[in-house]
Amino acid sequence: MTSTEIPSYITDDFFGLEDKWIETADGELTHYHELGEGTPILFLHGSGTGVTAAANWWLNLPTLSEQGRCIAIDSIGYGQSVVARGTEYGIKEWVRHAVRVLDALGIEKTWIVGNSLGGWLAFQFAIDFPERLLGIVSMGTGGAKLTGALAGHSNPNLTEAGIRKTLELFVVDKSLVTDELVSLRYQSALNDTASDRLAEVVAARDRDRTELPLDFDVLSRLDIPVLLIHGVQDVVIPVSRTWELLNVIPNADVHIFSQCGHWSQVERAEEFNTVITAYLSARGVNRS
Repeated sequence: MTSTEIPSYITDDFFGLEDKWIETADGELTHYHELGEGTPILFLHGSGTGVTAAANWWLNLPTLSEQGRCIAIDSIGYGQSVVARGTEYGIKEWVRHAVRVLDALGIEKTWIVGNSLGGWLAFQFAIDFPERLLGIVSMGTGGAKLTGALAGHSNPNLTEAGIRKTLELFVVDKSLVTDELVSLRYQSALNDTASDRLAEVVAARDRDRTELPLDFDVLSRLDIPVLLIHGVQDVVIPVSRTWELLNVIPNADVHIFSQCGHWSQVERAEEFNTVITAYLSARGVNRS
């Protein structure tokens, strides 16, 4: 039982995912999706306008849940998670929220699969809470220097045309950005619990890009398995970001997708799932 009212929101059937809510702090209800059993795998989404856990991972969770216990959350300030009055946002606040989710679910240690901002969070999580982490899979890892495309995200255009333009930056194959997907992202961005916070969370993300960049000295001592994934044609976060991390993290492996942009988990979903399943399976992730 929670003292905070659970919203009436239902994730669109398009994504095929069941809604769950859990109280993660006083006045804070985290919206998430959970599939599968066994080794915990926490999924952290990116930061594009209208992003949600469902909109980031709907093509991956059904397959990867055959490997372990997949938990995909709406980070505070995004999607449908309900935040307490006075909640602050930023790289460390999003990491602390992820820890609160693990605590609420009774999970001691987890893998993290992160996309863009989610990948940035995964590595900050490794720096701040290494004892809670089993390994990282990160695609198009965020926290890099500001690019022209990222600068565009700093002033999001909250219209369907604006969201279409943003999503088309994520992919090489523009046909993946369907009218239905644009409409769903637009409706999510207009949600009462999401739209009012958009400018605040974008400002916090861009502030911390400068003020709290990842500590590469700490990452150079990281003692967990890491898989870095990137699309060669990623114009949002250049593939050079993955090379930077590869040169620092001692146990990092890399998978590069050709003809692929920033949205590898969508644009190359089937191969993406195959790559991650093989990587996790080789490192003991299973359903038992």
